[in-house]
Amino acid sequence: MKIKRIVILALVVMAVVAMFAVPVFADGDVASAVESTWTTARGQIKTVVNNVVFPVLDLILAVFFFVKLGSAYFDYRKSGQFEWTAPAILFACLVFVLTAPTYLWGILGM
Repeated sequence: MKIKRIVILALVVMAVVAMFAVPVFADGDVASAVESTWTTARGQIKTVVNNVVFPVLDLILAVFFFVKLGSAYFDYRKSGQFEWTAPAILFACLVFVLTAPTYLWGILGM
């Protein structure tokens, strides 16, 4: 009985999907439409990435860097040995993200 219900439910779902599926046929040159849309949106994407995405990443990495540096200092006070690995990696990532907008757009051809 349970298998019969599952089969009926699957058939109903397939019938509903088939009823609401609409075939779309593209007339004309689709590639030029996509290229013109990309050309129009390219400047907006670059502005948003430069003004929103990179500053947010910089802020997150700076906070993580200073928190990790503080925790490494407190560990140094406890054990007498300073662990440089995590702060160094976070600092390198921060420098990488801070300088990324200068070379990223050249790589992407924008």
